[in-house]
Amino acid sequence: MLFEIKEVDRNFYEDKLQQFLPDSIIDVHTHVWLKEFNTGDENAPRRVTWPSRVAAENPAQDLVETYKLMFPGKEVTPLMFTTVAPRENLEAANDYISICAREYNFPGLIFSDPLWSGEQLEQKIIAGKFLGIKAYLSYSPAYIPQAEIRIFDFFPHHQLEVADKHGWIIMLHIPRHGRLKDPVNLAQMIEIEKRYPNIKLIVAHVGRAYCIEDVGDAFEVLADTENMMFDISANTNAEVFERLIKAVGPKRILFGSDLPILRMRMRRICENGMYVNLVPRGLYGDVSGDKNMREVDAVEAEKMTFFMYEEIDAFRRAVETTGLSREDIEDVFYNNAHRIIYE
Repeated sequence: MLFEIKEVDRNFYEDKLQQFLPDSIIDVHTHVWLKEFNTGDENAPRRVTWPSRVAAENPAQDLVETYKLMFPGKEVTPLMFTTVAPRENLEAANDYISICAREYNFPGLIFSDPLWSGEQLEQKIIAGKFLGIKAYLSYSPAYIPQAEIRIFDFFPHHQLEVADKHGWIIMLHIPRHGRLKDPVNLAQMIEIEKRYPNIKLIVAHVGRAYCIEDVGDAFEVLADTENMMFDISANTNAEVFERLIKAVGPKRILFGSDLPILRMRMRRICENGMYVNLVPRGLYGDVSGDKNMREVDAVEAEKMTFFMYEEIDAFRRAVETTGLSREDIEDVFYNNAHRIIYE
C-alpha cells in the first residue's frame, strides 16, 4: 500500500466527504514525475521546500493508487503536469507526462520554459498532445530578485499569444510575497484576461491566498472579470473560499489537489497572516528550520487526517455558509473542468 489509511481517515471521509462529493471528480492540479528528473541543485528553485518531504516522486501509478485509497466509491480523473525540474531535465519530465497521458487516457499540460520561442512552445504542445501550459517562477531570469518576479517573467507575451491562438489552458501559480492581493499580480491577471480572451486561465491555489490576509481587496479589483477561473488546490481556508464563491460564483471555481503533497497528514492554521502546517512529530524529518511547518505531539497528531480531506472539508463548510446547491458542487468538482478540458 502506498500509504496507510487509518480509522481517523475512514471516519472523516465517511462522515464529512463521501456524500458531499459527486461520484465523478476531475482534479485539475496534479504533479506527476520521477525522481530522476529532479537531480540537480536543490537550492536553485525559488520555492518553498516542505512539499518535497511528502514524496520524492509521484509516478502516474502512484497517482491512480492515491485516488483509490482516498476516494473509495468515486472515479477521479487528473489533469497532470510535471513539477519544477532543472532545465536540462525539463524535456524528459514533459515527455513522461505525454507518455502517461496516452497510457492512462488522462489530460496533461506542458511545463514551459520562458526561453522557448512561441513557435517552439507550439510545436512541443502539439507534438505531446498537451492541452496547455503550466509554468513556475523558478524559470524567470536569475537576475530578478524573487520578490520582484512578475507573471510575464515566466509567462512571456509571445507564449501567451500562442496559447490565445489555440484557446489553450494556462495554469497560473502567481508570484510575489503579496500573493493574491499584490497589485502587480492583479494588474497582470486582468491584462491576460483582456488581452488574451481565448486563454482558459486557471489561477492556482485561489491565488495562493492561504490566509485571509492574503486576499486584501483582490476580489473587488477582479469584480469585472468574466473568464478567469480559480482552483482550490492546497488551500484549506474556508473564509477565503467563501469570499471566492461570493466574488466569482460556482461556475468559475475548480477542484484541484496539488497531489502528491495532499497526501501529507496535517492541519493548517494561520498566524499573523502566515500559514503554518501542523504535522505529527518526526513524520517529515527535521522541520525546525521551516517557518511553514510545526510539529505536534501524539495526542493531537492521532486526530490528524490528510491535507486532501482538510481542503475539501474547508470547501464543504464554505458551501454550507454560502448556500451553494448540489448542482453547484457538481460544477466545481466535475462539470467546470469537463467543459474546459473536453468540450
